[in-house]
Formats: sequence, structure tokens, C-alpha cells
Amino acid sequence: MCRLFGMSGGREPVRATFWLLEAPDSLAQQSRREPDGTGLGTFDEHGHPIVSKQPLAAYEDQTFAQEAREVSSRTFVAHVRYASTGAVSPENTHPFEQRGRLFAHNGVIGDPERIEPELGDFAKLVRGETDSERYFALITKEIERDGDIGQAIVRATSWIADNLPVFALNIILITDSELWALRYPDVHELFVLERAAGGPTGQRHLEHASARGSMRVRAGDLASRPAVVVASERMDEDPGWRALESGQLLHVESDLKVTITRPLDRAPAHQLTLADLEGKAAASQAPTQTG
Repeated sequence: MCRLFGMSGGREPVRATFWLLEAPDSLAQQSRREPDGTGLGTFDEHGHPIVSKQPLAAYEDQTFAQEAREVSSRTFVAHVRYASTGAVSPENTHPFEQRGRLFAHNGVIGDPERIEPELGDFAKLVRGETDSERYFALITKEIERDGDIGQAIVRATSWIADNLPVFALNIILITDSELWALRYPDVHELFVLERAAGGPTGQRHLEHASARGSMRVRAGDLASRPAVVVASERMDEDPGWRALESGQLLHVESDLKVTITRPLDRAPAHQLTLADLEGKAAASQAPTQTG
């Protein structure tokens, strides 16, 4: 299963170090679990998006993913990809950038080519083959209607859920100052942590790691500053982690104010199951694909 991570440090940039593939799975499991890409999205001091990503295949050197990358940003999004649609290529590796916003997705949309007629001129934003990038382009189109990113996510997701087969649509979208995350439907989990300065003890830096060690994040600045973290799994023992419910949309404002609404209160019209998926799509979404 693809891994999602997002973080907001509030009004000032936070310095953080990311390891996106710290501990690959055992050799016995690599044939099924080899990541197909890793990526990190941030913003520079001028608010310009920066994406560092690399497609990975079983035969390729994993140095890019295993080496530490230290970055400074107000918001972050990271992704470890297990491909469900599209080749292993830079164009298909998350996160994606459109109109100064960054986006990553965990899930599968059936018949994603049917999104293209809805995109109109926004189809030009799509450079790869993935369902994820088309989903993002539909959100981008909706943002242009009224500038409301949260409502754009809801409108785009609702159209997909009403018209296309859907397995999961968990996403993280960031601007240089704000973060949105959606869990929909109740297939893959998505967790949020509103972390006080110093964590539970009030004096610790942030040190998060996923269960299998495929992603680790360290931020010394957060020993004295609060943050909000979103991830596919609880990444440490902090008791403050809580799971988003299906259909819940999280919004983290620039001052770390958190709003959670539930605008999607019905199941997709055509809910896919693992049995409906084939080949790599099924393997990419299996719950054993934790990382």
C-alpha cells in the first residue's frame, strides 16, 4: 500500500530530515513489495513548490530513497509509491505539482480515462498515466471556479465517486501555508496528530517512523514548536493520534487551526474491492503493503 505523510509547522518554516525508504522489506518479500517511487514536496522561502522524487524499480539503485534529505518548509508532503496504474517513471511518481499546489494520493480509481472529458483545458496539466494525477487535475479545475480548495476537493471527489469505480481516494494536498487531507471511503486508514510543542513530554523533538521503517521524519525544531501531522499509520507512541473517519476532510490553516468536516457521507456508487483489482493494482492496495 502506498504511504502518505503530510505535516504543517505553522507560520514559520520547520527544518526536517526525511528518510523515504530507510529499511526496505526483506529479500523474500521484495518481489511483491518493492517500492515504485518515492517523493517529497516542500516550498521554499518564496512560496515556490519544490518536488524531489525518483521512480524506483526492483533492479534500480535505492540510494536516492535511502539517503537523508534535510529541508525547510512550512508544509510538507511525502509519498512512497506502490504502482497501481501507470509505468514506473518520473511522470507517474508522487507528489504532483499543479498551479503551485502539491498532491499525493493512496488508492485506485477505475477507468480513470473517463475523467479526461471533464477536465477540458485542464487536461494539459496531466503529464503521466496515473489515476492520481487526473484526480488532482479535476480538483485543480474545481479550485478555479471559486478558489475554495476544500470545496473543490469535495466536488471532484463526489463526481468521481458518483461516476467511476472507486477503491480508495485518500489524499493530501498542500499549499505553501495550508494542508488538506481526505479519507474516503473506509478502505485505507488515515491518522492525524495535533502535536504540542515538545510532544507528550513537552521537551522532545519530533521523531516519527512508519512500522516497517519505509519512512522516517525527524524535526528538531518541534522540540519547542507545535505541528500537525497526517499519515497513513500512527508513526510513534504519542497518544494524541486519532483516525479520520470515512468521508472526513481535514484542513490545517496557516496558524495550525484544525477543522475536520464530513462532507462525504455516502459510499461510492461503485465500490471496488481487492477482488475486483488485478495484478499490480491489487498488490499495491493490499493491507500487507505496509511500510
